[in-house]
Amino acid sequence: MDLATLIGLVGGAVIIGMAIILGASPGVFMNAPSVLIVVLGSLSVVLAKFSFRQYFGALKAAGRAFSFKLPDTQDLIEELVDIANVARKQGVLNLEGREASSEYLQQGIQLLVDGQAADTIRELLNKERVLTMDRNRFGAKVFRALADVAPAMGMIGTIVGLVQMLSNMEDPKSIGPAMAVALLTTLYGAMIANPIADKLELRLTEEARMQSLVSDALVAIQNGQNPRVIEQLLSSYLPPAKRDTAESGA
Repeated sequence: MDLATLIGLVGGAVIIGMAIILGASPGVFMNAPSVLIVVLGSLSVVLAKFSFRQYFGALKAAGRAFSFKLPDTQDLIEELVDIANVARKQGVLNLEGREASSEYLQQGIQLLVDGQAADTIRELLNKERVLTMDRNRFGAKVFRALADVAPAMGMIGTIVGLVQMLSNMEDPKSIGPAMAVALLTTLYGAMIANPIADKLELRLTEEARMQSLVSDALVAIQNGQNPRVIEQLLSSYLPPAKRDTAESGA
């Protein structure tokens, strides 16, 4: 569970809720026409931009913003160096049936066992990495589109409310509800502009970096590189502070 995403979203909602409760009755901020215009309107417009599969697949991808966890870079390097030691001392065939920390690494190990050339391994793993990123990127695109459309729908709702208010100025009772639509749709539109798209894109970048690390390591193993050299090669993926610590430990 990514506590940063959960705490950030819940914390923001709690702060807004407290401001509403302390300032006025919560019922004042509930308006059915505003919900229809912003929430259902935004979802409908976003649906028009994607296919059904991409649209509903974004809900599954959204879970990656909360629960997706990549292995620690240092732990992954140690795992890859251990694989390199086994391949060098006992032979690549001894990697058969070895459990890996990720499906991507498991696929790479199988390519080693199958005796694929280094260039073939790099090509296949890079293709898998690109396809994985393309599949997952649609989830970020859907939420990015929702964040873009919602404020616009809020402005549309504001205009609708103002038109209703101005067209019935002779009826004082209609001014209040129309003004509520005008203001609350702007509020709803701003609140729906969520950070999930940014977090999903960050996840994609992190996953791509990890897969690039795995690809470099497996290609080096197939080329017969010394495990010490492979460890030095992979240490470039560590932050400078951790890189110095790892080199000192080695």
